[in-house]
Amino acid sequence: MKQLPLFLLAALCLSLLLPSCEDLDGNYSVNPNHRLSFSVDTLSFDTIFSTVGSTTKHFMVYNRNSEPLDIESVQLEGAETTGFRINVDGRKGSRFEHIGIRPKDSLYVFVEVTVDPNGGNQPLLIEDYVSFSVNGQRQRILLEAYGQDTHLYKGGKTFDSDTTLTADRPYLIYDSLVIATGATIRLTEGVTFYMHDKADIIVYGTLIAEGTQESPVTIRGDRLDDIIEDLLPYDREPAQWGGILFRPESYGNRLEHTIVRSGTTGLTCQPASPDVSKLILSNSQITNMNGNLLTAINCRMEATNTELSNATGIIVSLTGGDYRFVHCTLASHITLFSRRDTAYTLALSTALPDKQSAPLTASFDNCIIDGSRSAGSTPFGGELMLDKPADGIAFNYRFNHCLIKTKGEENDNFTGNLFIDKSPEYRMTGTEDDKYAFDFRLDSVATAGVGKADPAVAALYPVDRYGINRLTSPDGPSIGAYEFVPKEEKEEADEKASK
Repeated sequence: MKQLPLFLLAALCLSLLLPSCEDLDGNYSVNPNHRLSFSVDTLSFDTIFSTVGSTTKHFMVYNRNSEPLDIESVQLEGAETTGFRINVDGRKGSRFEHIGIRPKDSLYVFVEVTVDPNGGNQPLLIEDYVSFSVNGQRQRILLEAYGQDTHLYKGGKTFDSDTTLTADRPYLIYDSLVIATGATIRLTEGVTFYMHDKADIIVYGTLIAEGTQESPVTIRGDRLDDIIEDLLPYDREPAQWGGILFRPESYGNRLEHTIVRSGTTGLTCQPASPDVSKLILSNSQITNMNGNLLTAINCRMEATNTELSNATGIIVSLTGGDYRFVHCTLASHITLFSRRDTAYTLALSTALPDKQSAPLTASFDNCIIDGSRSAGSTPFGGELMLDKPADGIAFNYRFNHCLIKTKGEENDNFTGNLFIDKSPEYRMTGTEDDKYAFDFRLDSVATAGVGKADPAVAALYPVDRYGINRLTSPDGPSIGAYEFVPKEEKEEADEKASK
């Protein structure tokens, strides 16, 4: 048996629950001053992808008068030619007549919209009205939505030759997008991938994303509406889509000024050769995953000026291989979902999934390694997990001028670090007041990590992810992906960050 669409199911339930308006005795008010009231004067939809139906919204119609009213007509003025559809008091159509409504009572009007392709690259405003006639007076509710044409990939899309994708319009991806062996896909600045539920990007060949500070490449879920209106967008909840999987034969991948957010498995680099570059991340943000955020097994990988934040699983899990992280912020303070018991911010290991082992070399310079876990009571616990290797397996790691939430101590592997038991002060920490958004820029000059980076390393990366110069700070360069900006300069920095 097929399931009823949500639109019809909601209307059916309400029609059963609400008292009927048809059994009124006909003694309707004829006072022209007795009008209807509405919960909104405009019902707005977020951007709607053409040919893809919207979620269902509704508004309320109230009779706040002391007498019953006869709604002589309810009409969708565009008569469904605009793509809008309505359901009034459990009935679907574009025109309804003589709907009775008791005093102090109300009824629901449900609205959906499907936008036809407009042939353009920019969103196009679609409008319609629902009009109500009572006692010779007409009242109208405006319906509006922006329709956006997309490059729609449905039923699985495979690129088997070199292809450049430009930002002429967004890409809407259902099922899986596959980059075949030997093929390179290049995403130019401003490209946005909207990934449908459970959709994955599977890379056998090479993925290169070349965003800029002003126009990053963005890979995110396709829900543009809110879970809680004007407070919590779906885009801030993890598990909106799958993840990006770099298969063993995939090499030479590069994500520059790229934002990947709100998926399930984040970035997964399957076992490869640590002698060849698997993935380079620079000036990017990988955030908000319902699982591990970044997993790499026996790979060569580099990350600079990159934020890796918020997951229910491990933020960065490195097993065997060769890794280098410079001026990165690794932090997990996820609020909407709970972190798993073994969800460290950083986990280093030599133990491969097949019970074999592989040598590991990993270096971290000027990085923040922080999260909501306790710093622990034993050395090198808390947000840091160093898995003891099997005998004879090289386990080489180095932390230089990092801020780490752990009970640590300086030794040959740890030089110039700050070991903390309290997280730094960040600008936004995912509270309701922040509308569940995060901003992992350091918020106070007194915050740990400000001015504490290794200046020699900072000189090699003189600007942060937002283009702020590290070398001109009066306090010296700061640890992490973001340079601290004093209070009087924050507005300018915020303007840069919002572009």
